[in-house]
Amino acid sequence: MTNSALQKTDPEIYNLIQSEEARQEKDLELIPSENVVSDAVREAVGSVLMNKYSEGQPYKRYYPGNQFIDQIESLTESRALQAFGLADTEWHVNVQPPTGAIANFATYTAVMNPGDRMLGMNLYDGGHLSHGWKLPDTGKPISFTSRLYDTHFYTVNKETRVFDYGEVLARAKAVQPKILISGGTAYPREIDHKKMREIADTVGALYMADIAHEAGLVAGGANSSPFPYAHLVTMTTRKTLRGPVGAMIFASKKLLGDDIADKIDFAVFPGLQGGPQNHSIAGIGVALHEAMQPEFKRYAAQCVKNAQALADELMKLGFDVVSGGTDKHLVLVDLRSRGWTGKDAQNALEKVEIIANKNTVPLESGKPWNPSGLRLGSPFLTTRGYKENDFLEVARKIAEILAKN
Repeated sequence: MTNSALQKTDPEIYNLIQSEEARQEKDLELIPSENVVSDAVREAVGSVLMNKYSEGQPYKRYYPGNQFIDQIESLTESRALQAFGLADTEWHVNVQPPTGAIANFATYTAVMNPGDRMLGMNLYDGGHLSHGWKLPDTGKPISFTSRLYDTHFYTVNKETRVFDYGEVLARAKAVQPKILISGGTAYPREIDHKKMREIADTVGALYMADIAHEAGLVAGGANSSPFPYAHLVTMTTRKTLRGPVGAMIFASKKLLGDDIADKIDFAVFPGLQGGPQNHSIAGIGVALHEAMQPEFKRYAAQCVKNAQALADELMKLGFDVVSGGTDKHLVLVDLRSRGWTGKDAQNALEKVEIIANKNTVPLESGKPWNPSGLRLGSPFLTTRGYKENDFLEVARKIAEILAKN
């Protein structure tokens, strides 16, 4: 940052940003929800677009002066559909939610009424708070979703620690949900979207696929797509899609009717938020453009290869890798057999500049703030150019540190 206006105006913040940039360059970043955006994305996000207020949808704004904002958001919507191989006659997309949790809640608002039942993935088995988590022992609501809706959960098979879709079906029949949700933050295997849709159809539910973590892998062809089967798809843009903080909602007009577009848009604004973050939307547009280039397909495939190399080596070194491997960009390790908690392992690794995060695991015996697992991911270091052999070395370094208990 030469001739930096920030450095002149606020050297304290400037220096902290420089320190964080240096830390990111130095540390081995293994949190699977983090990545490195391109200089082009950073330029868009840091642009004058943040100066404009634009409540509403493209070409339907409350304020004037949005002719270029309209074009940017409309272009980003078109690229979102194109990146996932969707036709605008069959799918609607909203690119305004600032986070995945808000995108999910807007989706629920559009298709459900307060008190309706929903069935999502158990948090301890890799699910997400925004899918309606409540404490299993007391039923106390934790997320606002569980305060407004009647939330229920399905779990992985206790022995395999992967989904048994027969068990998911039995749970759906018992719950009779209005919406069936897949996706989570720490499930290392691919979801069978075809089977999830069949389960949803059996009980008359909508099927919503939350691919916040897998979005870039789906766009890059490294993971299967939910779009042929789901009624609704949500995703964040900052993880494997390699964009800025943001989220998108996709709704099938073919399955839900053309009016679903208005329902989704109304749920976002004025339902849950005001003016969108135009600068982030532009950054998402740039990231989507990058995701449609041949290099990105190679990147997505390498993410999976690197994560699989990490998982395989950790298992060779005696670690309990949940589900026996991974199909995606993340690896979940159960540390109980090695005498570590996730929190202690996280802290020990951070001291040697390896950044991973504590996480719950199936059949969790600890608490969410001090769970039994460690979550590792490949997106950040893959963007930095790491290959399989590099991740073998990372696994060996992790084993060396965690042997010193």
